[in-house]
Amino acid sequence: MVIRLTWEQVRGLRLRAQRLDQPAAASVAEVVQAVGGVQAQAPLAAALSVRPRCAGVTAAQVEGARVEARSIVRTWLMRGTLHLVASDDLPWLLPLFGPLFSAASRRRRLELGLEDDTVQQGVAALRNALADGPLTRDQITQRMAERGIELVGQARPHLIAYAAQQGIVCCGPDQGSEPTYVLLTDWLGYQPHPAPETMLPELVRRYLAAFGPTRPEDMAGWSGLPMREVRAAWAEVADEMLEVAVEDEPFWLLKRDADRLDGLDSGPSPVRLLAAFDTLLLGYRDRQWLHPTKSEQRIKGGGILPPALLVKGRVAGVWRVERGRNRVTVEVTPFETLDPDLEPALAAEAADVGRFYGVEAQVEIRK
Repeated sequence: MVIRLTWEQVRGLRLRAQRLDQPAAASVAEVVQAVGGVQAQAPLAAALSVRPRCAGVTAAQVEGARVEARSIVRTWLMRGTLHLVASDDLPWLLPLFGPLFSAASRRRRLELGLEDDTVQQGVAALRNALADGPLTRDQITQRMAERGIELVGQARPHLIAYAAQQGIVCCGPDQGSEPTYVLLTDWLGYQPHPAPETMLPELVRRYLAAFGPTRPEDMAGWSGLPMREVRAAWAEVADEMLEVAVEDEPFWLLKRDADRLDGLDSGPSPVRLLAAFDTLLLGYRDRQWLHPTKSEQRIKGGGILPPALLVKGRVAGVWRVERGRNRVTVEVTPFETLDPDLEPALAAEAADVGRFYGVEAQVEIRK
């Protein structure tokens, strides 16, 4: 028997899956793993994405998990973009995504003057250069030039991304505001999974756990994997799934997560401040369920997803942080007039942003 749900109930389930109903009492690595990884092309936003999901976490603790404990790692994965993922998952995630997106980027590398032979020479030189420790992008460019390899413009990030997708480098400790890169084997003792394609059903399970109820089309959009591969892996896990229907459309979640259906009528949490590029916004090909009006067009453009104000499971505005020495101001711009009854919850969220950074915070609502 198919369980019928309303879109409000689906919003509640998806926020629950993403740990946005209430922060989890768990480690940074456990939370990052549970939500399917965190997009990290903007490092500060990636850390801030962990905040509403991980109880009491601070920015320093997120960075500590990456740089000191190394329980999370920043590298190129889903959709060929930078992500934070649990280090324990990298041995099977990287072989799944790295070859796919390095092959897809070959045409762009050729346009940048990175012929296949040049790429291999560059990767070998990069490996040698990083043997002495972390290097910034400018330092990498200098070391490459010393070896007769000129990296101009976008050639530099494309060569580094290729090396990361081959399991050779990953992001290391920042030097000030500059990221560095390190050898992955030195950083994590990395050993790739010998047969990553056998892990595709596990990827389906992880995606359903982090984003369900959902569909294979949404997983293809989130992962960047070909639809045929997603459908094949989806079929392998079919007997572990529970089908639900929303307005006669089928969606699925894992049977083991069926207890999330309890207490749905309580509705989604009233207010959340999501970071830029939040994984909730990137986890679905169809995001109409998040947008009550035409708000989707108001929060995207030029490949940017700004920080979003989430009200009862829907995008209701944008926000930004003005940081001072001892205080931050959370400036919120609702798309429509905010219900005054929600202002205490918004003030609490803003205060938690300040706590995350270790300073006091105030909220300003722009009309």
